[in-house]
Amino acid sequence: MAIRLRCLGAAGEVTGSKHLLQTPGASILIDCGAFQGKRAKADAKNRALLGDVDPASIDALVLSHAHFDHCGLIPLLVKRGFSGSIYSTSATRDLARLIMSDSARIQARDAEYLRKRAAQRGEEFDFTPLYDDLDVVRAMERFVTFNYGRPLTIADGVKAEFFDAGHILGSALIRFEIQDGGRKRTIGFSGDLGRKDKPIIEDPDTLPEVEALVLESTYGNKLHEPKSDALERLAKAINRSASLGGKVIIPAFAVERTQELIFELHLLQDEGKVPNIPIWVDSPMATDATAIFALHPECYDAQTKEAFIRHAKNPFGFSALKFSRSVEDSKAINAMKGPMIVISADGMCEFGRIQHHLIHGLGDPSNTLLIVGYMAEGTLGRRLSEGAAEARIHGDIYPVRCSVESLGSFSAHADWKETIDWLMAEKRDRLEKLFLVHGESEALDSLKRKVEQALAASGSPAEVKIAAAQAV
Repeated sequence: MAIRLRCLGAAGEVTGSKHLLQTPGASILIDCGAFQGKRAKADAKNRALLGDVDPASIDALVLSHAHFDHCGLIPLLVKRGFSGSIYSTSATRDLARLIMSDSARIQARDAEYLRKRAAQRGEEFDFTPLYDDLDVVRAMERFVTFNYGRPLTIADGVKAEFFDAGHILGSALIRFEIQDGGRKRTIGFSGDLGRKDKPIIEDPDTLPEVEALVLESTYGNKLHEPKSDALERLAKAINRSASLGGKVIIPAFAVERTQELIFELHLLQDEGKVPNIPIWVDSPMATDATAIFALHPECYDAQTKEAFIRHAKNPFGFSALKFSRSVEDSKAINAMKGPMIVISADGMCEFGRIQHHLIHGLGDPSNTLLIVGYMAEGTLGRRLSEGAAEARIHGDIYPVRCSVESLGSFSAHADWKETIDWLMAEKRDRLEKLFLVHGESEALDSLKRKVEQALAASGSPAEVKIAAAQAV
C-alpha cells in the first residue's frame, strides 16, 4: 500500500482542519477541528465529521495545537468510535481541554437560548449539541503528551516528532517518519505556522528534511502591517472611544489572541499611551487559558522575560484587568457605562458571549469594534470587518453605527512573505511535493505562485499542489 493523504477539512477553506495519513501499517489523523462559518453550514459540516471515514478505523490522532478549528471535534470523534491515543504537547493538551469544555458549554447554552426563541415564535426546534461535557472527559482520557524534539512511535511503522510552530503556546510542527517496505519516508505538517517576534512565545522552529510538506496558506495573499503601526492604531482606537465614554469591543480567540492583547495592553498602560480604563475578559475559557499561560513562564521568549519576569511582575495580572466568569457578570458588563475594553469570544462572532456584546454595542457611535484576527468567509466577523451596515444576530437585525477597525498585525499566522522565508530556511534537498491547505482560493492560488517562484529560484524541483478536498 502506498502512503496516501486525504484532506477531510481545511482544503480550499480555512477552518475544520482534518488530514488523514494512511500508511502501510496505520491510519493517522492530523487534527480534528471544527468548521466555523454560518451556523447552518457549520453545523452540517461538523455533524458530517470525517465523511465516509469511520472514526473507529483510525489508529491515532496527532494534534498540532489547541485552536478550535484544529481540536474542536475531538469529543465527537471519540463519541463516534475512535479509541486510539491522541498525541500532543502538554500545553496543547491543557488548552484543548479548555477549548472543548467551553464548546460543550456554549453548545448547551446556545441550544437552550435558541429553543426558547423558537418557542416564542411558534417554530419547531430539534437541534442537539454535537457533544457534551462527558464526551470531553472521555476524549481527555485518550491524550498522550510528549515534548518538542523527542521522536515517539505512535503506530505500527510510524514515528512522530514535534517542533515549535511559534503559533500559540504548545503549538507544533509535526514530522513523521514512516516505514514503507524497506524504505523510510518523511512527511511534515506545518499545522498553523506562527511568526517571528510574536509576544510571549518562541519563534517557529525549522523542520528537519522531509520528502513531502503540508503547508498552511491562511494569509497566502496578504502581508501583515508592521507591529509598531498596529500598536499605534490600537492605542488610537482605545483613546478615541475612551474620550467619548465608549467601549472598545474586541472579539478574540480565548487562546493566544486574548493573552497577546492582555500583554500589549499592559505595556500600553504602563507606558501611559492609553488611559488606565477597565479591561474585561469576558470568557471563562479565556480566563482559564490566561491562568495556564501565567503558569508556564518557561515557554516565554526573551522579550517577555525581560519585560516582566525579571522584574517579578505577572504579564497577565494588573489592576485594570478584570475577569468575568458568570452569565450574570457578562450581562452586567453590557449594562456598564464606558470607557472600558471588552475582550470576548467567539473570535469570529458566530457564537458565545461576544454576540451579546455586539447586540448591545454595535449601535453606539462612541464604541469601537476592533477586529484583531482572521475572520473566515461567511462569518459575522467577516461581514462586519468588510463594512456591513447591519448585523443579524439570533434572528434579529442590528444597525452598525460604531467604528469598525481591523488590525492584521495581531494575527498568529505567518503572512505570505513570512511563510516563504520560513520555507527557504528549511533544508529542501529531499523535498519532492508540497501541498497547500488551510486557505481560501485566492490565498491558495497566490501562495502557490510565490512558492513555485521561490523554489525555482533556489533550484528545488519540488512539485507544488493545492490540496483538494477529500483526496490528494
